[in-house]
Amino acid sequence: MDLVSRRPRRRPRLAVAFLAAGGLSALLGPTVTAADRPPTGEVITLTTARVGAPGNPAVGIVPFTDAVYRSCADAPEGDDCLMVGRVDDPYEIGRTEITVRQWVAFLNTVDPEGRDRLALYEENESAAAWPKYGQVDFSEAARRGRHYSVAYPQWADKPYGFADFREAARLVNSLYNGRVLSKETTGEGAFTYVTYKVRLSARTERGMYDLARPDTTRTQDSGFVVSSQNEWIKAAYYDPKGGGTYSYWKYPTNAGVFGDGDATAPAPTVLHPGTGAVTNASTQPLASYHASGSPAPTWCPAQVPADVCSTVNPIGLDPLTYPAVYQGSLSTVGQAGTTSPWGTFDQGGNAVEWTDTITPPPAGQSGARVWRRLHGGVSNAPAFQMWPSAVGLQPQDNVFYRHTYPWLGIRVGVTGEVGPGGGRH
Repeated sequence: MDLVSRRPRRRPRLAVAFLAAGGLSALLGPTVTAADRPPTGEVITLTTARVGAPGNPAVGIVPFTDAVYRSCADAPEGDDCLMVGRVDDPYEIGRTEITVRQWVAFLNTVDPEGRDRLALYEENESAAAWPKYGQVDFSEAARRGRHYSVAYPQWADKPYGFADFREAARLVNSLYNGRVLSKETTGEGAFTYVTYKVRLSARTERGMYDLARPDTTRTQDSGFVVSSQNEWIKAAYYDPKGGGTYSYWKYPTNAGVFGDGDATAPAPTVLHPGTGAVTNASTQPLASYHASGSPAPTWCPAQVPADVCSTVNPIGLDPLTYPAVYQGSLSTVGQAGTTSPWGTFDQGGNAVEWTDTITPPPAGQSGARVWRRLHGGVSNAPAFQMWPSAVGLQPQDNVFYRHTYPWLGIRVGVTGEVGPGGGRH
């Protein structure tokens, strides 16, 4: 099988970043006239879970410890306690993570000429460069608005896994500036879901976030957003019925027991080796993570020879080191079948997800870069990554991390009222 026939001619992201530092003129190329621009963008469907109980109590956590506290006054003295999870207004959060299919629709909308002037794509995302993890292919010869494609059909409904925060914000701006074609509210048991059909906009630099500002925060009260840390934590762990400890679950899949390590963790998913479909959904609760003593959930597209899948990588790792470091794979969104207290899927396991919450850098790190919180557990990481205290942080534009870590996802939320006719109401 020819794995290089669709190999994109892309600059490495480090080179793109270098050119961007010298000015956009080096990247823009010939001027595109209004007549050249597509009249409309791609249409995507996005389903959110509605989160109520406004003004819920927060809970105290010490980062990456197996406990929650009614308040930080109850936490061990000297520990770096944070109060998290309180949200004062109703809001919505993605029922699932943004999928590869949705991300490709976004790329073709904002980059119909295939010039990548916003550095949204790099070669390591392709199936040619990274057979096991490459999700998105690029074809320079494709017709306008079709330069990007899902690498293999099996990837279409997996989470997009190569995101940084600025890319997440650009997707949100595309939704915010787009046109909501329809909105439907449905109920499933105790959960309320809202399904939006949105025609994406090519305008990405301003909207809910102003990308001219590295430390951008929300500019509007209503519209599509990257969820905040508190919104993410509340949707994943806060039980309005009072379950768990101080109304907070230990995992986004089940209440668990704080202090018992991974004894009450959900079961790990088992994935079809050629498709990534979850094959043990009858086992509940369930999440895609690397459980202690068990193999990580893994798969590789059936079109890829096994030896290629287990050895070829864009990082230069040898055939022994590579499979030891890169084990876990992303599973099809929602197929694990276990919901959070508000009806979301995969907030435990699968891809770790960006929030728009800015945080100080770790001790010893320069304050020049903007750091943001992430949450969610990872298919390549153990159970503790699914705890509410797993308040990870990364520079919002860490080029090296994004280049080498194929489990960085996006979950879109909604604040205020969003209705048909526009990206906000």
